[in-house]
Amino acid sequence: MSHKHEDSFWGGIVKSMGLVFGDIGTSPIYTLTVIITLAKPTQESIYGIISLIVWTLITLVSIQYAWLAMSLGRKGEGGTIVLKEILVKLLKPGRQLAFVGFLSYVGVCLLLGDGVITPAISILSAVEGLELIPGLEHTPQWLLIGIAACIAVVLFIFQFKGTDKVAKAFGPIMVIWFIALTLSGGFSIADHPEIIKAVSPWYAIKFMIDNGLAGFFILSEVILCATGGEALYADMGHLGRKPIIRAWYFVFVALVINYLGQGAYIVTHPKATNILFGMVRSEVEILYIPFLILTIMATVIASQALISGVFSIVYQGITTRIMPLMKVDYTSSNLKSQIYIGSVNWFLMILVIFIMLLFKKSENLAAAYGLAVTGTMTITGIMMTMIFAKTTKKWKVPIAILVTVINLAFLTANFNKLPHGGYWSIILAMIPFITILIWTKGQRALYKALRPLDLDTFLISYEQIFTKGRNIPGTGLFFTKEWSVVPPYVIHCIIRSNIVYERNVFISIVRTDDPFGIHTALMPGIGMGLDSFEIRAGYMERIEIEKLLHENGISEKVIFYGIEEIATNNVIWKVFSAIKKLTPNFVQFNKLPASKLQGVVTRVEM
Repeated sequence: MSHKHEDSFWGGIVKSMGLVFGDIGTSPIYTLTVIITLAKPTQESIYGIISLIVWTLITLVSIQYAWLAMSLGRKGEGGTIVLKEILVKLLKPGRQLAFVGFLSYVGVCLLLGDGVITPAISILSAVEGLELIPGLEHTPQWLLIGIAACIAVVLFIFQFKGTDKVAKAFGPIMVIWFIALTLSGGFSIADHPEIIKAVSPWYAIKFMIDNGLAGFFILSEVILCATGGEALYADMGHLGRKPIIRAWYFVFVALVINYLGQGAYIVTHPKATNILFGMVRSEVEILYIPFLILTIMATVIASQALISGVFSIVYQGITTRIMPLMKVDYTSSNLKSQIYIGSVNWFLMILVIFIMLLFKKSENLAAAYGLAVTGTMTITGIMMTMIFAKTTKKWKVPIAILVTVINLAFLTANFNKLPHGGYWSIILAMIPFITILIWTKGQRALYKALRPLDLDTFLISYEQIFTKGRNIPGTGLFFTKEWSVVPPYVIHCIIRSNIVYERNVFISIVRTDDPFGIHTALMPGIGMGLDSFEIRAGYMERIEIEKLLHENGISEKVIFYGIEEIATNNVIWKVFSAIKKLTPNFVQFNKLPASKLQGVVTRVEM
């Protein structure tokens, strides 16, 4: 028995390394290389920078995510949407709640924007390591971009197969990657053991005091070492809290040793440019090419984790009705979170290649990178502080405030990047943000414009028609938002067109605040020959409607659903109408049998 536990203990750690730590684990490829372009590589400044990196990892990843955020889960799930759901239950309706809603939308959109920049910077920085292979020193930049773009295209093409099968290989590869980081850092520390002093926070404080405003702006590049820290919390639903935290202990040690090693390498080689690759090449040249291949594999895994995360966020957005419906494919029968959204996949691929072509070099890309990450971290900090203040864990409030203040310092330093390409973070985040705003406002306005009837009023006319006895044999299904409110298309079908079956069933799907769980409720006899059937499902659940109907003794002959045709002169509603036409409707999203479907069009003026 103990052996089995051991297996799952180590198995969980290995899996976490593959799925959660790809992004933060590949940060050593570019973080110091970028910082050194801004700071003079004197021994004093290097000690200060390494100290800043170590303490950023401790405060923003260990304290903020591994300790504070991961204590706030719902049914094992984590992420910005989960923090919002917790706060919705703690706050009274009003300004605070509206502010939380706005914050969570911004947080989600920044993460989606991050999903474009991370694969671009990770893959491009790994491919740039080719320049250190003897004979390839003068490889033109367009060729490096071409190789990076090809790797990205292959990565996106294979998404439809699902990461479930590939993920088994991810863990072991990332384990080898972290061992390589530890060993290369360790060997380099041996050349200049003094560097270990940089673990003391005194060097970080001294660096900030000595360098003033310039030192403050260097924080905008220091944050690169913590990018991907938010994945610890966002991916909690995939693997559970314990394996991620256990894996973080190993990853943290590997990262700190590697950064110390890179610091030692710069002190002994002040003219070096591509730090990590230079360090490995100077140690064992014969192993440089295998290390480069391993780096490219690690960056592909990091990008993969982010793409899966984007699918997951979009799916949560669809089921909680803040985003339009999109065609979703489920790629794993075991892992509910393993999904593929084609439209998002190809849109992401085009944006990733566009960003590579636009910025050309990984150090230019670093100029755009950081705003989204610090924005997300700050929002998490604010929401955590609000939660702790409303619960029994009030003693955590001062710590959460301290972390949020540190996040705000990093965010402010990152505003310096806006003119140098940082605005792309905002442009990329604006695409989903505008979509969410138009979609949620449009849905509300449409619901008002449709003017549904209450059940009691509807039943007066319905029962008059039903008692005439000219009913069609079999069962007719009618989709409604909630069983007690009758949409116009049902009135059009039943009252105006006299389409009444021997058995009529109003079916409604309600998404709950919890990620998983499906409950059904059949309420027979809400009217003569009229039943209601409600499906309550978690926002990460996929629902097999037909199976649930048959389990409850409903064998439908025909399924009716409403289609709205929007007539409007308002530009925003025109955009809303266009989104509605471009995206699959409710029935296509839920994959119902086409032969039984009847769409009923209702013209709506908005």
